[in-house]
Amino acid sequence: MKTTVIVLIAMTILLTACGTQPTKHDMMGMPMTTTSPSTHVHQNDAIAHFSVASKQYLPNEDASVTILIQDKWNKPIDKFDIMHEKLLHLIVVSKDLTYFDHLHPEYVGGGRFDIKTKFPAGGNYQLIADFIPQGMGETIQTHWVTINGQQKKEEKLLPDTNLTKRVGDKEVTLSFDHLMAGMDLKMNFAIRSAETKKPITDLQPYLGSLGHVVAISSDAKEFVHVHPNDSQDSGPDAAFTIHFPKSGIYKIWGQFQHQNEVFIIPFVIKV
Repeated sequence: MKTTVIVLIAMTILLTACGTQPTKHDMMGMPMTTTSPSTHVHQNDAIAHFSVASKQYLPNEDASVTILIQDKWNKPIDKFDIMHEKLLHLIVVSKDLTYFDHLHPEYVGGGRFDIKTKFPAGGNYQLIADFIPQGMGETIQTHWVTINGQQKKEEKLLPDTNLTKRVGDKEVTLSFDHLMAGMDLKMNFAIRSAETKKPITDLQPYLGSLGHVVAISSDAKEFVHVHPNDSQDSGPDAAFTIHFPKSGIYKIWGQFQHQNEVFIIPFVIKV
């Protein structure tokens, strides 16, 4: 009788073990949920592969930048939607955000974009590609590159105490309805003549819009690219709706065109 009970208990344990999958743990020791292959959904996300070719990676040396857009299976994505007259916008900024450039690489086919540029000094630069693969929505991909040679002294990013600045013959005032992260804000650039103080009412479209605004956080982890609420306006006000994902210090570059010349006005704000 005792032997029979032992055998039944052993069989019960064996059957229970066979019907239960072992619990897997992640790198932090937490339980993981096991999903069968039949329920797996593979998203066809776009991935940007950056390549920078330069002889010695020195300042003011010609550098060829190539951006190859592929899907998760390493197959080229070859169809893109036009976003403000261009298939891809490339923003180049130095680590301390003192240097800014807005470029538009040429599409050569097969998901590949090429452009030549120069980096002004030694140091680290972030390349930010902004594009829309057909049917996938706006996509932003980044890459860091290091340029050899003498580096300029890194400047600490401090919020501006005065949000009125002069650039060339323009005077620009930046204003917000409020400054808080995680919500839509109303942002306005008021543009007038620096000499006469008269409002400028004949701004020209720049890349199909009244203007463009790029905002980057001080740690270069947050990137925002917005366009005016009214693209048909011509000044003196350029109104935008902007959403800062996190609180902190941001540098903003407003880009506009007047009398066939593009001018860029930077501001540093604390959100």
